[in-house]
Amino acid sequence: MAEDKEAKHGGHKNGRRGGISGGSFFTWFMVIALLGVWTSVAVVWFDLVDYEEVLGKLGVYDADGDGDFDVDDAKVLLEGPGGLAKRKTKAKGLKERSPSERTFPPEEEAETQAEPEERGPEGAEIQNVEDEVKEQIQPLLQESVHTDHDLEADGPTGDPQPEVEDFLTVTDSDDRFEDLEPGTDHEEIEDSYHVEETASPNHLNEVEEIANEQEDSDPSEAVTDADVLQPHAEEVRHQDYEEPVYEPSEHERIEISDIAVDDSSTISEEINVASVEEQQDTPPVKKKKPKLLNKFDKTIKAELDAAEKLRKRGKIEEAVSAFEELVRKYPQSPRARYGKAQCEDDLAEKRRSNEVLRKAIETYQEAADLPDAPTDLVKLSLKRRSERQQFLGHMRGSLLTLQRLVQLFPSETTLKNDLGVGYLLLGDNDSAKKVYEEVLNVTPNDGFAKVHYGFILKAQNKIAESIPYLKEGIESGDPGTDDGRFYFHLGDAMQRVGNKEAYKWYELGHKRGHFASVWQRSLYNVNGLKAQPWWTPRETGYTELVKSLERNWKLIRDEGLMVMDRAKGLFLPEDENLREKGDWSQFTLWQQGRKNENACKGAPKTCALLEKFSETTGCRRGQIKYSIMHPGTHVWPHTGPTNCRLRMHLGLVIPKEGCKIRCANETRTWEEGKVLIFDDSFEHEVWQDASSFRLIFIVDVWHPELTPQQRRSLPAI
Repeated sequence: MAEDKEAKHGGHKNGRRGGISGGSFFTWFMVIALLGVWTSVAVVWFDLVDYEEVLGKLGVYDADGDGDFDVDDAKVLLEGPGGLAKRKTKAKGLKERSPSERTFPPEEEAETQAEPEERGPEGAEIQNVEDEVKEQIQPLLQESVHTDHDLEADGPTGDPQPEVEDFLTVTDSDDRFEDLEPGTDHEEIEDSYHVEETASPNHLNEVEEIANEQEDSDPSEAVTDADVLQPHAEEVRHQDYEEPVYEPSEHERIEISDIAVDDSSTISEEINVASVEEQQDTPPVKKKKPKLLNKFDKTIKAELDAAEKLRKRGKIEEAVSAFEELVRKYPQSPRARYGKAQCEDDLAEKRRSNEVLRKAIETYQEAADLPDAPTDLVKLSLKRRSERQQFLGHMRGSLLTLQRLVQLFPSETTLKNDLGVGYLLLGDNDSAKKVYEEVLNVTPNDGFAKVHYGFILKAQNKIAESIPYLKEGIESGDPGTDDGRFYFHLGDAMQRVGNKEAYKWYELGHKRGHFASVWQRSLYNVNGLKAQPWWTPRETGYTELVKSLERNWKLIRDEGLMVMDRAKGLFLPEDENLREKGDWSQFTLWQQGRKNENACKGAPKTCALLEKFSETTGCRRGQIKYSIMHPGTHVWPHTGPTNCRLRMHLGLVIPKEGCKIRCANETRTWEEGKVLIFDDSFEHEVWQDASSFRLIFIVDVWHPELTPQQRRSLPAI
């Protein structure tokens, strides 16, 4: 019986246990081990596995918040309930930290979000954790390729910037400082899209080497032709770090507030454009992670990762030193050079230094020029280089960079669209038009190309032709098309051809947050300012200025008439395509807060009178000028560029009838010696049907609710 029992348990009668002998077991173990070693060697030698991709996927299980997957993460995930509890505690701590205390990049923060508090069986809990982490990380996979190895997003570290768009896409985006408005000599900026600042004197003589060519960075390249499209400041900030920058709590945006204006005349029919929510519900196309490491860089990946981690944690100076050391040790490494450029870029923003930014621009070029630089790295380096050149106002240099990008990647439509923007920034509408025609020939439904092509047509006064391109481009919902300027110009074009759908698009622009109301459609605004079409002197607080103008109206009139008689050439025709018909000219004494000394020689007493009123002479978003309009003139409905100013009209020579001005839904007439005050960010329209000329004096003043700090630092328009 004992023998049977022993046999049943696998023993033998002679006392030896059955199964594989010790020697056989050892032999099989060695065979399997050797197979494993040779398999590993083959995988590494023949580069069979994309380790970047594998590590990227494992990154979603980063449990200790250090930005990658390692042994510690595995321990946490395998510890069971205890490990999960620890992770919950850590995540909760991160979640409760204030935004100002966060030092980790968005991708790390997202990976440490708290898990559900209700827990089921242990196995189910681990699965739920994995599912939740995957859900949290999925949106991050759609981010711009400027993150981590993937590059840091162009968004600001201080005040996030949208992408220039690319310049219009925005898009954002990309610089970390407040959007800045353009310097333009035109009254109505929306029709010219002048949004970039003039480069500071520090850059006037700067010469930058690009592709062995000398580029001219003279800020005079900024075009003042009213028919030239320029990018929105949200996308391309032509602003150097050494100029004062006004930075409100959020980017200057229009205040969506209740405005005491009857909008009953607007048409409320449906427009076939997907809502913002619907566009967000559409599953985004998963972007392929860029490959930034060549074969050599994979061998030093640990060192690159350590330096990159410093940059991601905001230790910019340390990161710069780390990448500089890597470049010294491995001068042939594109990734080390690219990391150095990114750190210099970040450091320039931190220190607000143009000099450091110029170093970054040069280092981006060096990274792209290295032999064996991965394609994705070349593309990202040159694209970022172009954006930062635009930031400094080096439009010609940026154009050269964009041209090189298109030469290297001729099949990429987005790069051609950026090239079109580059031409527009230089005022070369003809070249931009050719680029967008080429894009539309290949991809006829490209919304970005359509809206830009439509604008160019409108600038060429091909109003009817521009409408379908602007309309279809906005309706496409493509990135860079949901922009207030395109709604503005589509509605404007429709108004000019008598299409009453114009107000439907204005209404949609209002609903999308581009306009404060259907009537108030300025694009460069400060939140919270009182908004109404017509103002009284008492409401403005500028009663002394109004009294002085009205007391001295005859003096002002006489000097204006003398200038007209002595030199008609001083009155320049309105050149912003605002007239349907007629003759309208202006003689400017102050522009953007700068006195025109030569002009004031023609009206010395008037200029002396105004010198003591800084609310107007210091208004860098306005003008002081005479305006003469002859019979038979009609000025299209239009809006001014900003809500930061109010406009005073002093009647000087006013025919008894036939002259009138409408602002929003109220029409008024001028009186000689009396001041009218209105907010020209609201739609206004002018008719001159009298039998003789009309002469008025225009005085712009700061909006009374702007603070002294805002008046000093708001960029000029």
